[in-house]
Formats: sequence, structure tokens, C-alpha cells
Amino acid sequence: MKCVICKHGKTEKGTATVTLERTKVTIVFKDVPAQVCANCGEEYIDSLVTQQLLRSAEEAEKSGVEVDVRHYKAA
Repeated sequence: MKCVICKHGKTEKGTATVTLERTKVTIVFKDVPAQVCANCGEEYIDSLVTQQLLRSAEEAEKSGVEVDVRHYKAA
């Protein structure tokens, strides 16, 4: 797909690091599958992966985690 940020680059399969903050919780997910612009580096995460990340963040918040770094694992 064409990058909507720089309008010049095309995206390629890659990975991203995503940081989510909720209330008192900060979670960093590494190796998240993404489309990455070859020109500017903008990262696009699809909706299914985003839903999984949000569910994981919610579970971490319920368990009392304050800061956590995780490697992404597909559900």
C-alpha cells in the first residue's frame, strides 16, 4: 500500500515496537507484525493485531502489572 504519511513510499512487511499506556500501566510489545513504509518508516498495524494488543494490555492491567516488556505472540 502507499504510505498515507509521506505519500511517496510503499509499505513492506516488517515488525514494529508498540508502546501502550493505560491508566497506571505501560506495556511495550516488541516484534509486532506491521506494514512499514520503505521511505519514511511509518508503521501500520492491522486491526486484528491491534485488538490482540489491547486485550493483552487489559489483562496486564487487571493483573496489577505497572510496566512490562513483551514479545508479540499471535493468538
